[in-house]
Amino acid sequence: MFRIEPIAERHIDGFREVLDSVARERRALLFLEAPPPKEVGAFVRRSIAKRYPHYVALVEGRLVGWCDVLPADWRVTRAHAGMLGIGVRAEFRGRGIGRALIGEALKAARAFGFTRIELSYRQGNARVAALYESFGFVREGVQRSAVRVDGVFEDLVLMALLLG
Repeated sequence: MFRIEPIAERHIDGFREVLDSVARERRALLFLEAPPPKEVGAFVRRSIAKRYPHYVALVEGRLVGWCDVLPADWRVTRAHAGMLGIGVRAEFRGRGIGRALIGEALKAARAFGFTRIELSYRQGNARVAALYESFGFVREGVQRSAVRVDGVFEDLVLMALLLG
């Protein structure tokens, strides 16, 4: 069983560990390792201070995943839009943790005032595409050869959800 809760300072080390684990898979995130601990700590503290939707999943007290919705852009004309980020440790996938994290983050994003939630994922990940579509995200486009890992280019699929 798992528990979902808002991120807190006590989660910083576990959050960085999961972020690093998912990044080092080289398949899902736009970076290949977590930033240094000091940067991750500052990021989490800023997220808490700004009250951004940012949730973590815990299994027996161990942080195994996160989902956040952060401002998509700093400009006033884009203040209504948030960017969804998510990651779950490989060994905990397929248990409904990602679905629960997204559900909580979207509820909080609506309460925060976001009316548009954006995300991107690497083309070819049908499982994650189906998950996002189940929440109502709609494919809006593709950024061709937007990512290059180990000399291989991949397209990014862009999706968005309008919160009503």
